[in-house]
Amino acid sequence: MVTIKGPEELRRMREAGRVVARALAAAQEAARPGTTPKELDEAAAGVIAAAGARPSFTGYRPSPAYAPYPAVLCVSVNDTVVHGIPGTTPLEEGDVVSVDCGAIVDGYHGDAARTFTVGPGDPGARRLIAATERAYEAALEHMVPGARLSDLSHAIESTARAEGFGVLEDQGGHGIGTEMHEDPHLANTGRPGRGPRLREGLVLAIEPLLTEGGSDGSRLLADGWSIATADGSRAAHHENTVAVTADGPWVLTAP
Repeated sequence: MVTIKGPEELRRMREAGRVVARALAAAQEAARPGTTPKELDEAAAGVIAAAGARPSFTGYRPSPAYAPYPAVLCVSVNDTVVHGIPGTTPLEEGDVVSVDCGAIVDGYHGDAARTFTVGPGDPGARRLIAATERAYEAALEHMVPGARLSDLSHAIESTARAEGFGVLEDQGGHGIGTEMHEDPHLANTGRPGRGPRLREGLVLAIEPLLTEGGSDGSRLLADGWSIATADGSRAAHHENTVAVTADGPWVLTAP
């Protein structure tokens, strides 16, 4: 069931989004050669706790087949695309790091992700990250009343393909509100002009996931959560929680 949010609900989601933005910024600031993903997680956890919010991810289980998620952030490094569990292996100069964060304020969730390099990174990494951000921006243009859901999917896929990158087809965006994952599912690939029309008050987490090797496949790692590229190539993830309004898209997780 797709839920439509009113002004007060959007206000609460905006507050959750502000917390997420600050937590992501703290995690990125903490990322240096020698620091660990776990330390990035601790930095984000401190921001969420100081705001009086709760982390969306800690203890989350999409189904009984999953163990409860054990951290505040997902920290995915190099060929890990999404859902990476923060560990103690030190980050190295040039690593491509994606951090994904969710927070709850007054019962409403915010969800966003950023990808960056440890240090300046190489040209290929910078190109991958920029293309992923452009894919998100292409989808954002369609977050207006009357557009079709698959218009966003097509914008993500066509942007990625035009720049020679793969798209992780088995992952995508989602509705969000009092639950972290709500209907509708937002695929990262598809033909335009299909699916439900967007309405004012619809809120989506838009999250393209691009792969450097051009592969669309993935593999589940031994921890039962982390998803990596099938071909071992690097990946990037960019996400924001966005509301449809009469005045255009409202990015609830903007700083």
